[in-house]
Amino acid sequence: MHITKGVIAAAGRGTRFLPSTKAVPKELLPIVDKPIIQYLVEEFISAGIKNIVIVTASERSPIRDHFRRSVVLERHLRNTGKPGLAKKIREIADNVDITFIKQNGPYGNGTPCLNAAKLIGHEPFVYAFGDDLVLSKKSFTKQMLDAYKKKPGLYAGAQEVAKHEAHKYGIIKPSKHGQPREMSGIIEKPAAHRAPSNLANIGRFILPPEIFPILARKKLGTGNELWLIDAIDELVRQGCKAFYKKIEQGRWYTTGDPVNYLEAVRAFALASADYKNKVRHIFTTKY
Repeated sequence: MHITKGVIAAAGRGTRFLPSTKAVPKELLPIVDKPIIQYLVEEFISAGIKNIVIVTASERSPIRDHFRRSVVLERHLRNTGKPGLAKKIREIADNVDITFIKQNGPYGNGTPCLNAAKLIGHEPFVYAFGDDLVLSKKSFTKQMLDAYKKKPGLYAGAQEVAKHEAHKYGIIKPSKHGQPREMSGIIEKPAAHRAPSNLANIGRFILPPEIFPILARKKLGTGNELWLIDAIDELVRQGCKAFYKKIEQGRWYTTGDPVNYLEAVRAFALASADYKNKVRHIFTTKY
């Protein structure tokens, strides 16, 4: 089935960035000249996703305002000799249909997925965490969809991490007897000695609609939260064909805390044709 729908979870509290995120959602923090979540939306668009659901923490989220057209601002930019910039801020609104819904239910990264069930319907869809970015030559969502076309099933994006960091992530359990890159489950934040591999999930998924009833009845897990990984693990154990997809010619950057966020800013700045030569000295000069 051709996948055209995607969901972005953007309802986190951003507590590790306080006080910066007291009034501004973490997903709107800038990575060079664009907010975090815009990179995700553009990644979806370049992969052919035309209908996006963004799940936010409040009904009147600034994220919604960011993606709405601003006729007044566009007029101002044209009147001041900046028509290219006016076109740039309008492009997303012209190229994708974005629906915003408020998160409703227990805290956890599975709740935004469940909240989008009625809008997704009985179709497979792409799901992304709003603070995970991939810098790659080819859209990572497109890489996943290309793999899905060859072998349909549930997909989880993956990147290798150090064994001692396994407790920070959902860790993929590769299948011992299945097809190449098939997985037999995912374990949420295991202790290093219990980690089945060093393959961390990177906040990108292709999910079947069967995930919704599992999430609806799933008990809260670690930290009294609804974890998507727990529902995926159950679905796989029920017999759903599932695979992991490693990034090709690229790298995952989590922006969930200030240190990793700054690393992402550096990487995207040095990869930008507009900025790399202007900022290189900032990252190489010893003070």
